[in-house]
This record gives sequence, structure tokens and C-alpha cells, in this order.
Amino acid sequence: MSWEDRIRKVEPYVAGEQPKEKNIIKLNTNECPYPPAPGVEEAVRRLASDSSALRLYPDMDATPLTNALAKQYGVDPDQIFVGVGSDDVLALCFLTFFSAGSEEQPLLFPDITYSFYDVWANLYRIPFCRIPLQDDFSINPEDYLPAVTGQQNCGIIFPNPNAPTGLELPQTEVEKIIAGNPDSIVIVDEAYVDFGAQTALPLLEKYENLLVVQTFSKSRAMAGARVGFAIGSKKLIGYLKDVKFSFNSYTMNLPSILIGTASAEDAAWFQETTGRISATRERFKKELSAMGFVFPDSRSNFVFARHPGFSGADLQAALRARRIVVRRFDKPKIKDYLRITIGTDEQMDRVVEALKEILAGQ
Repeated sequence: MSWEDRIRKVEPYVAGEQPKEKNIIKLNTNECPYPPAPGVEEAVRRLASDSSALRLYPDMDATPLTNALAKQYGVDPDQIFVGVGSDDVLALCFLTFFSAGSEEQPLLFPDITYSFYDVWANLYRIPFCRIPLQDDFSINPEDYLPAVTGQQNCGIIFPNPNAPTGLELPQTEVEKIIAGNPDSIVIVDEAYVDFGAQTALPLLEKYENLLVVQTFSKSRAMAGARVGFAIGSKKLIGYLKDVKFSFNSYTMNLPSILIGTASAEDAAWFQETTGRISATRERFKKELSAMGFVFPDSRSNFVFARHPGFSGADLQAALRARRIVVRRFDKPKIKDYLRITIGTDEQMDRVVEALKEILAGQ
């Protein structure tokens, strides 16, 4: 057996394009179009004026950030786990909670969802089962209930709102999944919850097997800082920390802790910015409908849309020729859909103008 035969080989997650050209309208990775909270810039200035701060290891518990999040969400600091973006948090969740799964009890998640889930499952050799969405792209809670399907599981994870569809599963339906799986950990990935959807956080008071994961990348305009967090019972968070500290005690750097704290403390900026993006989304949805596009009722910071008269690949290429970058997934059920991030009002006006030109054959 050669050295190469001993290597663990996986098919990696493919991130959205990061264009190198200038003057591109970049609407393919669901980033926030506005600057972070004002306190973030001030925190950066303070850090720059004290370079000696970087000489020491950061606080392994990210205490200032953890305390700010605990205060914002009304939980105990021991119920907060922070990581290098929600991807880091979720990867550690897979390793901590799901790695003991078996073929008879696989991890469950939707067939159309965040495409990192099967990557992590394969990386950690976790058996998994993709549960088909309904024809309208919604999640059917009954499909996740062992009492209904007869299928046991080692855990369940799904985004809410789902990605890339943008559809929200109502809290009552989320609770059905949690309550129907008392012997499994259920992770609700709320990367897009801040744009008008209802969080599952109130359910933490009733269910010890629930973990809610969120991120600063979308609604807090900090994708470059890599800040994510989970909120759950003290027991679940304790298990996560045990794995993290067995892997790398200092995953979050000092700058991210400081600017993350500044962002978490500015509730007014957060509400204004998410409200602004949501309002732009609703206006854009009306424009798309008027042009004949069809799409699920997004509650996220993107719209997942197709036009009956055009292929998704053709529309994506035509927009790219006009220096507008959007995301498309080359999978049978969704290959004609474009995931269009909500940018500024001016950017979305340009998208509408470009789409009208394309539809008119100009």
C-alpha cells in the first residue's frame, strides 16, 4: 500500500466565486452590502494603536464576545459557544454529536440544503440520509419523525430559513421535529434568520436536545472576520467545548473577539440594517414577479428564482456578461434557479434593469 492509499480523500465544499475584477456587482455569496456597526471600526483602531496586544494568546473562551451574546439573547454565558464562523461551529458539532452514527441510525438533513453538510459527514465518516423536500421546496416535519417513518437517526440538521431556497419552516413545525426526536440532537442552522424569520431560540427552554447556530457573516456584515456561535443547553455546550479544546484551544483570534463584541453590542445598527435589507428584498421580489419569475417566498437575504422561458445557465451567463455575479447550483431539481443575494437598492435596480434587457433579447 502506497502513502497515497492511506490518505483520506474527500470531495470538498465549493464556495461561491470571489471575482478579482473591479466594478462587479457581487451577489453570489450572501454577504451584507453595508459596512459593519460603527463600533467595529473603533475596535479596529484601538487594536491598531496597541500592537502589543497581539503578542499574547487570545482568551480561549472569547469571554467578552460570549458575555455580549449572552446578554443580547438572554441566556447564561455557559450556553454560548463561539467559533471561527458558523462553519467552524457546525463542523465541530458534526464531530461532537454525530460521529457515532451508524447505517441503521444515519444523520438526517434535506436533499436541497447547505452543501457543506454532506462534506462534513463524509469527512468524519458519518452515515447520512438526504430527506427530499416537498414539491414546493418546503420541509415536511413528518419525514423526520421516527414514529412516522420507522427510521431512527443519530441526529438532524437543517437551515431555517433553508438554503438555497430561502423558505422558512414555522416554529410550530420546527418544534414537531425536536419533540419527535427526544433521543437525538437537533441542530437548527439559523444563518439567515435575522431577515424576518422566527428563531428557534425560545424552544431552548423546553428542549435540552436543541442547538441553534448563527453567524455574523450575513446580518452583521462580518464575513471576513469569521465569527459564528451556537446557543444550547449547558450540557451540549460543555460537550462542544471539550471537543474544541481537544482540537485547538485558540480558534478565535483577538481581533475577531474584539470586533465581534462591538458588533453584538450595537442592537440599533443591527435592527436598522437587517430591516433595510428585508425591505429591499420585498421590493425586488415584486419586480421579479412582474417580469414572470417564480420563486419560493424568501425570508433570507437572497431570492431563489427562475424564469419559465430561460435556462438558469443562460441567465447566469447573461448577467455575468453585464458584470453581475449570482450563484447557480448545477443539480437536477434546481439547475434553472438563480440564488440572487440582496444588495443595496442601487445594485438591485441594476439587476432589474439587466434582467429586463435579457428577457427582451437586448
